[in-house]
Amino acid sequence: MSNQSDYVPPKVWTWNKDSNGRFANINRPVSGPTHDKELPVGRHPLQLYSLATPNGVKVTVMLEELLALGHSGAEYDAWLIRIGDGDQFGSGFVAVNPNSKIPALMDRSGPEPIRVFESGSILLYLAEKFGAFLPKEIGARTECLSWLFWQMGSAPYIGGGFGHFYAYAPTKIAYAIDRFAMEAKRQLDVLDKRLADNEYIAGSEYTIADMAIWPWYGGLVKGWIYDAAEFLAVQDYKHLQRWADTIGQRPAVQRGRMVNRVFGEPSSQLHERHDAADFETKTQDKLAGQR
Repeated sequence: MSNQSDYVPPKVWTWNKDSNGRFANINRPVSGPTHDKELPVGRHPLQLYSLATPNGVKVTVMLEELLALGHSGAEYDAWLIRIGDGDQFGSGFVAVNPNSKIPALMDRSGPEPIRVFESGSILLYLAEKFGAFLPKEIGARTECLSWLFWQMGSAPYIGGGFGHFYAYAPTKIAYAIDRFAMEAKRQLDVLDKRLADNEYIAGSEYTIADMAIWPWYGGLVKGWIYDAAEFLAVQDYKHLQRWADTIGQRPAVQRGRMVNRVFGEPSSQLHERHDAADFETKTQDKLAGQR
């Protein structure tokens, strides 16, 4: 790769397949399917196609929280989409999400299936469908949705910005890392100040705002993503640390974090989830013990 200081952008950009580092096999400048592949359909009305990235965890946490509240209609099948293998470019997945990103949800409970894509949209859809984790009073509801959309707009700076250049880029670029580390810390400070006077992100209630923000920012301050806790001095954000621990101790959150997980300890991995009993019988350590 050429020295970054010598790079002069061309008048018209062209795609260089060799410039994408570890993601070269899945990154491309066009949309649409690359191959024909239908999606599997299980026995529950809700069919989730996902991977346990922070965006995927948002939705599995929401579904497990709904089930914990007694909403039996929130039973779901969670199918693993291996984005490193390009599963998201199969024709069936693209039909559910034309943007080829996880998570994607099909609700087959009505007369016609409803597709829902974008993690924030899925959280809002489920909250409205089941009447849970979204305040009804207009002021509290608006506060919750403001923080939900804050996360959707802010997290790309953490993932595609800081995380990419700090952890994944084939060349360490000081300017890029410094730029996005500054923004990551600014966002952590926003949350820390908010949580200094509030138990949860939207106020006194646990809501979809917490479910959206925790996998990204809770994961960042607990050292689960990008291995950047020391670099970002996350111990300084004491209120955010308190909140991250509180959310992480919820049993439904712990279950949701396991679904479609293919990394970490085998006991923390439940590649597919089709029944509540799968947590007891089908984590990867248990499946290995049955062989």
